Amino acid sequence: MAGWCDTYRGMVYPWQCDHQGHLTTMHYLGIFDQAGWHLLNRHGLGPEALADAGRGYVDAKDTIEYVTELRVGALVEVASAFSRIGTSSIGLVHRMRLAATGLLAARCEMIAVHFDLVARTKLPIPEDVRARLADHIVDPTKN
Repeated sequence: MAGWCDTYRGMVYPWQCDHQGHLTTMHYLGIFDQAGWHLLNRHGLGPEALADAGRGYVDAKDTIEYVTELRVGALVEVASAFSRIGTSSIGLVHRMRLAATGLLAARCEMIAVHFDLVARTKLPIPEDVRARLADHIVDPTKN
């Protein structure tokens, strides 16, 4: 399970598009957010496991690079990976591609902070989690 993994597949629907017929920015972020949760879940950090412990991950920074426009009917796939594991935050990277051609449509880098849902403060990432994720870090600039 090291490195990049498939985290989302979907279609662009008319209700997700703007007046120009393009997928709107809010839906790109929504897709990348869903992909991030699937990546976390694959590594034992899904919403249920975190909520049971009173923990969560909250986005601190999202950077999206739009490469190829997406129009109604486009089938998209997202592959995701971890780019870094910090003391209290993790970096997630996503690549969205057109399913039919493999053409890159967008890239996203997210920084998520490990969070105490009761105290509403950041927490250190447990050492066992840091060790488990260490083997799954990729260089986002390389394929």
